[in-house]
Amino acid sequence: MKQIVIIEDDEALNHGIAMALKRDDLSFHQCFRLGDYKEGEKADLIILDVNLPDGNGFDFLKRLRQKSTVPVIVLTANDLETDEVRGLELGADDYVTKPFSLMVLRARIEKLLRRTEAPRKDTYVDENYSFDFERMVFLAEGCAVELSKTEQRLLRLLVGNPGQTLARDFLVDRVWTDGAEYVEENALSVTVARLRKKLNANDQIQTVYGIGYVWRAKE
Repeated sequence: MKQIVIIEDDEALNHGIAMALKRDDLSFHQCFRLGDYKEGEKADLIILDVNLPDGNGFDFLKRLRQKSTVPVIVLTANDLETDEVRGLELGADDYVTKPFSLMVLRARIEKLLRRTEAPRKDTYVDENYSFDFERMVFLAEGCAVELSKTEQRLLRLLVGNPGQTLARDFLVDRVWTDGAEYVEENALSVTVARLRKKLNANDQIQTVYGIGYVWRAKE
C-alpha cells in the first residue's frame, strides 16, 4: 500500500484531498503543520502547501531533497511565475496553484505515482555488489557472501530504496514481520552491523542518527 502525506493547514482542503484520492491501495497521513511530519517516515508522495503556520514549504522541500527523492507536489495560493520556478528548482515534481480542481489534482497525482512506480526487482547490481534475491546469491567485490533471511530482508529494503532514509520503526516492522513487538531493542542495530561487516558496506549503509538508515551507492 502506498502512503501519501498531505501537509496542508487548511483542514477542509486537507480532508477534501484525502477524500478525493481515497482508494484501497492508498493510505494517508494528514499533516496540518510541518511539525506533524516526522523526518524519515514512509512516504510515496508528498502534497506540500507553501504557507504553513510553523514554516515555509520551500524551506522544507530544500531540506527534504538533501535526503530523499520522494515525489512532491507543491500547493500554493501564489501564482507568481518566480515562485513556480523556485519550487521546481528546489526539486518539486509538480506545482498546483489554488484554487484548483480536485479531479485535476487527482489526475496529476496518479500520473506521478505511475511514473515513479517500478516493478519489484529481484536483483541489484552496481560496480561493487551483485544481489540476486530470488536465487539468494549475494556477491561483494566478486566474492560470495552468506546472508541470513533477516539480513536478506533488511538488505532488500535498503537497496530497493536507494538514497531514501528508512525509519527504524519501519524497518523493524518490515524485517521482523512475524512478531515485531517481541524484537529486542538493539536487534536492528546488530543486524545492520553484521550486514555492513559481511558486505564491507560501511560507506553504503549509512546511519541517519535519530531516524534510521539509508543505502547510498558509490557514485
